[in-house]
Amino acid sequence: MSTDPRKRTFLRFAAGALGAATLAACGRKDEPAPAAAPAAAAPAAEPLKAAWIYVGPVGNAGWSYAHDQGRKAVEAAFGDKVKTTFVESVPEGADTERVLRDLIAQGHTMIFGTSFGFMEAMVKVAQDFPNVRFEHATGYKTAPNLNVYDSRFYQDTYLAGLIAGHMTKSGTLGYVGSVPIPEVLRNINAYTLGAQSVRPDIRTRVVWTHSWYDPPKETEAAQALLNAGADVLLQNTDSPAVIQAVDKAGKLAFGWDSDMSEFGGNAHLGSCIADWSHYYKKAVQAALDGSWKGGQVTRWGVPEGQNDLIKLSEKIPAEVRAQVEAIKAKMKDGSFDVFTGPVVDVAGTERLAAGTRADDAWMGGIDFFVKGVEGQIPASK
Repeated sequence: MSTDPRKRTFLRFAAGALGAATLAACGRKDEPAPAAAPAAAAPAAEPLKAAWIYVGPVGNAGWSYAHDQGRKAVEAAFGDKVKTTFVESVPEGADTERVLRDLIAQGHTMIFGTSFGFMEAMVKVAQDFPNVRFEHATGYKTAPNLNVYDSRFYQDTYLAGLIAGHMTKSGTLGYVGSVPIPEVLRNINAYTLGAQSVRPDIRTRVVWTHSWYDPPKETEAAQALLNAGADVLLQNTDSPAVIQAVDKAGKLAFGWDSDMSEFGGNAHLGSCIADWSHYYKKAVQAALDGSWKGGQVTRWGVPEGQNDLIKLSEKIPAEVRAQVEAIKAKMKDGSFDVFTGPVVDVAGTERLAAGTRADDAWMGGIDFFVKGVEGQIPASK
């Protein structure tokens, strides 16, 4: 049977096309597949925004300065994981609340309030912002998102008193008090007890400024104590004004809150300091790793490295410095506690029985002077 010429032509064309395609396929090199686009980098975690509020100016010595040194230690430890800021000279009261709310509006999720008088404002604002972490220094009220942290200043204050007991010539010590709250009263008492461990007849006179930071009033208070015969002074106020006034008078004194050796001249016997960096780094680390919990109370002192008596003067006899180091070692191992009974007040009433160690509740309720302290405890403003 014959084949249709059109079909033969089509078959020859199809066969030729198939052969050409086969040859082309055999001679072609496969193109490499395009490289996959690099995976997009994970977005960097937003830094923790933490803020500190101070009752006085930062300056270069004292309470607010010491806290700001702690803030700087946080920056150094955590780098770009944190972003810190501070507000200084914040009045206690309504202004505290305003500052807190402003910092939260700026996106801060962790706030450290560094004065006792900030307490009520922090409690109130913490209730309104449950997702913000609040840390309050020296207070006693907590909440699910509010912690309290404190220093055991009475420990290094006792050591200062021990030195004062050896160094006084008049037998009268002086203390410039800030605000008459338990924190300050226990420091006055500890200073006196330390001195009385050397000389039981020691007296401590107290003058109040009713302010944490007021250099003119601090100077006036120091001068009043000097005029009354005190020759070794300590303070619970925030500026170097007291030790500077004492230096001009040719008497002796201790720095407070931070190293005040460069301000005290010949008056400087040592400085009672608080190193807040240990606690601040711990709290910020907990916020970063998600382990932070509210409702906590932390009180650290000499054993934890938070408090110390530093830069002891060469005027202090070697045997006295050795005695200080021995007591400090006992504080660290727990074999010595400043407030161990009997503790007797100025009226002769026993406030702590012999052999009893005071707990934090007892120390937090101190409202009296121990025997040997002269002065009145005014109503807290």
